[in-house]
Amino acid sequence: MDRKEFRDLATPEEAREAIASLSLEGGVERVSLADARGRVLVARLDAELDVPGFDRASLDGYALRAKDTFGADEADPARLTLTGTVHAGEKPAIEVGEGDAVEISTGAVMPAGADAMVPVERTDTEGDEVLIRTSVAPGDNVMFAGADVAAGERALGPGTRITPRDVGLLSALGIDEVPVRARPRVGIVSTGDELVRPGEAVDSDRGEIYDVNSYTIAAGVEDAGGEAVLYPHAGDDQDEMERVLREAAAECDLVLSSGSTSASAVDVIYRVIEERGELLLHGVAVKPGKPMLVGRLNASEDRSSSGGSAYVGLPGYPVSAMMVFRTFVAPAIREAAGLPEPDAATVEGRMARQERYGEGRLRLMPVGTVTDGDGETLVYPVDKGSGATTSLAEADGVVAVDPGTDYLDEGESVTVQLFSPDVRPPTLLGVGEDDPTLNRLLDDLENPRYLSVGSRPGLRRLREGVPDVAVVAGPIDREIEAASLGGWDREWGLVVRPGNPDEIEGLADLVDRELRFVNRTTDSGLRASLGGAIADLADERDATRHDLVEAIDGFDLGLRAHESPARKVIAGDADAGLGLRTTADRLDLGFVPIDDQPVRVLANPDRREKAGVRNLARALESADYQQ
Repeated sequence: MDRKEFRDLATPEEAREAIASLSLEGGVERVSLADARGRVLVARLDAELDVPGFDRASLDGYALRAKDTFGADEADPARLTLTGTVHAGEKPAIEVGEGDAVEISTGAVMPAGADAMVPVERTDTEGDEVLIRTSVAPGDNVMFAGADVAAGERALGPGTRITPRDVGLLSALGIDEVPVRARPRVGIVSTGDELVRPGEAVDSDRGEIYDVNSYTIAAGVEDAGGEAVLYPHAGDDQDEMERVLREAAAECDLVLSSGSTSASAVDVIYRVIEERGELLLHGVAVKPGKPMLVGRLNASEDRSSSGGSAYVGLPGYPVSAMMVFRTFVAPAIREAAGLPEPDAATVEGRMARQERYGEGRLRLMPVGTVTDGDGETLVYPVDKGSGATTSLAEADGVVAVDPGTDYLDEGESVTVQLFSPDVRPPTLLGVGEDDPTLNRLLDDLENPRYLSVGSRPGLRRLREGVPDVAVVAGPIDREIEAASLGGWDREWGLVVRPGNPDEIEGLADLVDRELRFVNRTTDSGLRASLGGAIADLADERDATRHDLVEAIDGFDLGLRAHESPARKVIAGDADAGLGLRTTADRLDLGFVPIDDQPVRVLANPDRREKAGVRNLARALESADYQQ
């Protein structure tokens, strides 16, 4: 048998390019939520319902009307009549009227008529009366529908590797099946007459050894996100080797063999690839691992057949095989599976802003990470409260704060315990307005993170230097130092029932008629634009803005996300809600236009050259995001 000589060894980069030219992708499949952990989404998942789906009490106490508590304090409590009780898990059968209070449990549905609740610690009872020793504002101690996750909000984006905390988020949304990348199916074939499977008897006198590579490489394949399939040993006979390899090629996306790749006269596997496929390279200038093969292997005897798989031949020595696998093959499997390169389980970073604490207890603080303009890791707290699922979904890990620590100062070094070793900082951290066009824009980016906190908090966080960009809608109270990346316009107005049966024509109807209205929170850019429009209407009527606001039923009670008011209209809880035409069209609702509103994307000036920011700027320039 002729000896194969290593002539021109490929460079490591050429080896990577050869493997990259092979198709390892396994396609798309749908899996149940129970099997979703560790899988990679191929499409964006939006929330189809509010979480929670109802207004609920945050504490044990009493549900009431906030206006009935105005002026109450320890010395002069408000006296309300106890009219009933609502427990968690039951539908309220009582309505709160003027001067009434209803005992309520944590997590219970807020009864009709109540817009706030007082914790039991701030009350006393006297017979059938409740003494309220504090005043509250509308919304106090109430977690409103959609406060955790709002219907229509971007839940998880394409490319997300589903973690246990993501499973919790999907469970809260009622999603039981998700579209994911199929894991690359990798066939593993160890060659050599001397190999014996672990568990079988080995004859050292005949030079037999246990097969190390099959199981070691299989573990590496699984760790990289592939599905490992072990095949029987192939001896050094070319016909037997060809039979096993072709069987694997017919069933797998990638075939990995170990052994029979060197220049020895008995190492003939390269001949099988040359005769039954295409040999792209034989030999790489790397130590250990020089005898490496890369090619394509047909499943049939017809070399022109398109059926088959990618092929990589690893050296026989276990250390060499694993070095080559980790350096060249594992990254390709991860890329085909949509998985990032793994990072360390902990990361050192600096606090992006000061975080105060002083409760005298060990604090496990959920945090996110982002890189600044110099590539250094910044750490910022992520906390929506103990009842919010998305606190963990938006975090990368935990910082343990000692009981004696009063605060973590800006710039202070901290150690983040990552949720998993493969957690990476987002390529782009954005904050600000919730917007459907923005959701589509984020889909064009790799591993972005966006916190929909509203325009005003977004600007505040941008001033603090935490995020890379802030998305701002409507008027800005004061300009800040920032680089404008672009933006788009969106049409806003009143979302109404299909066909607009109440014949609502504009804001004047909300003022003059007994219509139930649902607003957005004061952090929203839409709320700011609505305030300006009401001020203009007040000028036309020679009235005060306050008078008009007081005449609108529901003006002071706002919801967080752009679809939440529309969902109230669908449920019949409101006649009109503040929203976007895009939202109305998506939900098949009517729409009464009021004005157009600009949406601007502002960048932290120190991060203008960061790759994620540049990619966002290019995405804004290359596509038409006008609504």
